Amino acid sequence: MSEMTPIISFKNFSFQYNAQKRPTLKDINLDIYPGEKILICGASGSGKSTLGNCINGLIPFSYNGKIEGSLTVDGIETKNSSIFELSTRVGTVLQDPDGQFVGLTVGEDIAFALENDCIEQGRMIELTDHAAMQVGIEKHMKKAPYDLSGGQKQRVSMAGVLVDDVKILLFDEPLANLDPATGKGAIELIEKLKKETNTTVVIIEHRIEDALWENVDRILLMADGCIVADKKPQDMLRSPLLNEYGIREPLYLTALKYASADINKVEHIDNIRQLNLEKEEVNSVRDWYLSQQRQQTVNDNNYILETQDLSFAYDGKEYVLNDINVKIRKGEMLSIVGRNGAGKSTFCKLVCGFEKPQKGKVFFKGKDVTDTTIRHRAAHIGYVMQNPNQMISQIQIFDEVAMGIANIGLSKEEIQERVYETLKVCGLYEFRNWPISALSFGQKKRVTIASILVMGPEVIILDEPTAGQDLRHYTEIMEFLKDLNKQGITVIIVTHDMHLMLEYTSRAIVFSNGQMVDDKAGSAVLCDPELVEKAALKETSLFNLATMCGIDDPVSFVDCFIDCDRREREHE
Repeated sequence: MSEMTPIISFKNFSFQYNAQKRPTLKDINLDIYPGEKILICGASGSGKSTLGNCINGLIPFSYNGKIEGSLTVDGIETKNSSIFELSTRVGTVLQDPDGQFVGLTVGEDIAFALENDCIEQGRMIELTDHAAMQVGIEKHMKKAPYDLSGGQKQRVSMAGVLVDDVKILLFDEPLANLDPATGKGAIELIEKLKKETNTTVVIIEHRIEDALWENVDRILLMADGCIVADKKPQDMLRSPLLNEYGIREPLYLTALKYASADINKVEHIDNIRQLNLEKEEVNSVRDWYLSQQRQQTVNDNNYILETQDLSFAYDGKEYVLNDINVKIRKGEMLSIVGRNGAGKSTFCKLVCGFEKPQKGKVFFKGKDVTDTTIRHRAAHIGYVMQNPNQMISQIQIFDEVAMGIANIGLSKEEIQERVYETLKVCGLYEFRNWPISALSFGQKKRVTIASILVMGPEVIILDEPTAGQDLRHYTEIMEFLKDLNKQGITVIIVTHDMHLMLEYTSRAIVFSNGQMVDDKAGSAVLCDPELVEKAALKETSLFNLATMCGIDDPVSFVDCFIDCDRREREHE
């Protein structure tokens, strides 16, 4: 590689946003070569997204700040270039594809860059069709981008940058909003495009195990605006660096460590499909498994929430939910999982009263609440949206939390007391007089939970509470929810995060194509290949490891790992 000319080259590069007191990037020295595939990871605030924005030209041309040192992309000094010139070399696929769409149809959106280049129409159609076929979206050319699934939207975004024949593809958190199977498909598609076009690929992602479904050449680890490590994947996984800097390592790797296997002897440790275990390591895993004691708890409380034959159609004709029968006990903490568009969010809207079913009933504590108002149900069942900014309407934290109880006949003193008590539970009391704009994303998420908790619900439904969160913030939010659950609040989590499902919830309700297709422990879900495929999930790598080691009961193996992992975390 050293004899080649880098296609991306940082030399003593630093960047400081105008609004910041300290540089976000500090003395970056990095060379990326043509055809390489690089994975950049790091905790929130490490500078990884800022590094990506320097490569694609958003810095300094959209986000202003002070640059020191040099950055060349395809031989061009970026600070002397333009965002238009860099866009012909670097194609960027954002975390939220909706923010990239400009066309009314898929075809128009893919062709947008060619229209800007004044390409002749016949040639434009030819190039657009070719790009659509490369990503497998050619059957949806006349559809509106916003009507597509999350995975399809991402494919449209990919086609929109491929059509310009760029040399570099930059993916910023490509897995954040995708169900597990679609995420796996996205990683496979990125690898396919790289091989077909020999494009240089840069992936910014903190979900290391999912990103390593296909091989990468190097992993860059960032912290506090610096590159703290630049290693081959095997070397990075064998080092303690990921754990030290708050990045979750692959589950199979953690399991090997619990089993005291010598990970330095394990070949291809960076890819579960190529993992090569010697007999000694297999025996270590088996011995560890046989030595584990299972912890089993049984919830035999009364049912707090039930649905009977629940069916719903947005247009009154074509059902998106069919005959859903669910029973949830008081004090449970459970997951709702399944592919994008499976009906998970619609089910939650029906439970909360945001929509009325065409057929079926909703029961709360044995009473039929199907025809009650949203306000009546909100006193018992709270709903927290994925994006806190879609829920927040006040400027001050106190006012946001107090809003739900402002008109229920309480005195000013009673309102203050309830708000303060809720803020204490949520770890926000010290910020009670702060403006919401001063909070981090994770803190804003807690404000939205507080605004629901203050009304005293017995059930809380959360939509993707950890989406886009690094390991530290993920753990903070989930441990907080676990503490609420211990206080007797029933917690229902809609999630694409299979580790969350395994680690924190007692069972998973699985949706596919508007139907509930299963209801069992998360470990059993992810060790069932047929169910995994039907619901667009992804088998846990712990299942793969158990199979490699000849363990007859992989579900029990996964349960043992989760128990062990929980004990380790509690001792920290």
